[in-house]
Order: sequence, then structure tokens, then C-alpha cells
Amino acid sequence: MKITLVPNLTRSEAAGVTAGICSSLKKLGAEFCFSAEHKSEFEFTGAKFLPEEDALDGCDAVIAVGGDGSIIHAAKLAAVRHKPILGVNAGRLAFMAGLEDNELHLLSRLIEGDYSLDKRLMLKTKIMKGSEVIDSDYCVNDCLITNEEKQRMTAIDVSLNSSRFNSYLCDGVLISTPTGSTAYSLSAGGPVVDPELESILLTPLCPHSLVDRSLIFRPDAVLTVNSAEEQTLCISADGVQPVTIEKGCHAEISRAEFTANFIRIKSDNFIDILYKKLAQRR
Repeated sequence: MKITLVPNLTRSEAAGVTAGICSSLKKLGAEFCFSAEHKSEFEFTGAKFLPEEDALDGCDAVIAVGGDGSIIHAAKLAAVRHKPILGVNAGRLAFMAGLEDNELHLLSRLIEGDYSLDKRLMLKTKIMKGSEVIDSDYCVNDCLITNEEKQRMTAIDVSLNSSRFNSYLCDGVLISTPTGSTAYSLSAGGPVVDPELESILLTPLCPHSLVDRSLIFRPDAVLTVNSAEEQTLCISADGVQPVTIEKGCHAEISRAEFTANFIRIKSDNFIDILYKKLAQRR
């Protein structure tokens, strides 16, 4: 099995955890590599170093090391190439991690094929000008649409399958997957959704209303979002740098054409992880 490692070395524990993974993979006889930018940090491991595109295209699986943001970023890179991904926690919460740093002995199950795949629905975001696609991206967790002047509320129109259904006076709207229901959406008052229940969530952020709440749509829903006041909006997919939605344009959010496939080595289920990571936190 060929493994590509994607560590987030801004995490203080990530280098040590990554070195431990390399040691375990070497003992198991697995090939492993990094993108060339990490050669100076991990040349001692005996890994191969390739251009990032080649490293990701040529592997059988990706191992991401870091927190949730690192794992989600790597999951997008893996998903577009139809590669499965295993997250290893070198962060704080790491809800998406399949292994903790003290469980590296379980990597033998990965090499032996003794694992399952959690197939997670993803979203595709498009900025449209009429029927022309100006920009597009993918989300594992969520996309955030706000006023470009973030200190002000804005009026945002949302349509479902081309039929307008609501206008929100709010700080923004968050459209998320079930995977993302335990992230920003949860903090904004949205529901926790089992990721096996494929759906699309919409949560208005700080709506100036007594009745606006989160909504859950079927997975084939297409949501269209634009400013109700001809203001400039911006959209951010999984927390990356926001992209401007110019006046006269709109955002379209729908189910992606592929899934993110997370490697599940342990037997814990969604509720086990939810309780361990969130309910027991102090």
C-alpha cells in the first residue's frame, strides 16, 4: 500500500506524531511519501518526496496529521482524486480524526485492509453570473455566505430549486453537510445530524427574527443565495479565503458529485465520538 502523508506542521505536536507514523509504516512494509516541501523535516524517515500533485495522484490512501481544519483540507484534496483518508489527531478536538496519537499501533489494520469507509456527502459551491460559472469549490463541512462588510447585518434571499422561499436579515447564512453539523453550525444553534443521514442544512447566523431557525433539506436540493439589497456578498468554503460574490451574481450550493471517504479503523460510532469529543469536554 502506498500512503501519502499530509501533516500540518503549524501544530506543535504534528512533527512528532508524523515521525511516529513513518516509523510504524516502515515496520509494516508500506511505501509512504510527502510532498517535496516537507523534505527538510522528514528526510530522515526514508520517505519519498514528490510534487504534491504526484504524491496525491499516485497513492492508495492519504493520512492527514493535525486538527479538524487540517484533516478537512486534506480530505478535499483526497476526495477530488477518489482517495480515502485517515485523520490522525495532533490538534485539540480533532472530531474528524480516526486515530489518536497513542493509537498508531492500529495502523496495521490500515495496511491489512481491516477497515471500513465512512462516505460523507460533500457540497459544491458555484458563483454564477447568469448561467456562467465564475468560480467553484467544494466543502466537507460548510460554506459561509456573509456581507462583505462583516460588521453589518444584511438581507439575504435564499431560493430552493429555483423557487424563492425566504429572505433573512442576519449576519450571514451557513450551508453545511451532516459532517459539518457538529462544527460552526452547531455553535450557531443548528441541529446535530448523523452523517449517515444525507442532507443539506441551512442555518441563519444571528437572524433578526423570532421564528427563523435551521432547516434541513433533502440531499438533491439546490440552494441559490443572493443579496436582497444589491450588496456585495462573499463566500468561504470550509473556512478558506473568502471569494467575492459581485453584484449581479449569485451563489449556488448543491451536492458534490463525489464523497469524502474517511477511513474508520476503530469500532466507535458517531454517537461514541460525539460524546467523547463534545459532551465530556470541560
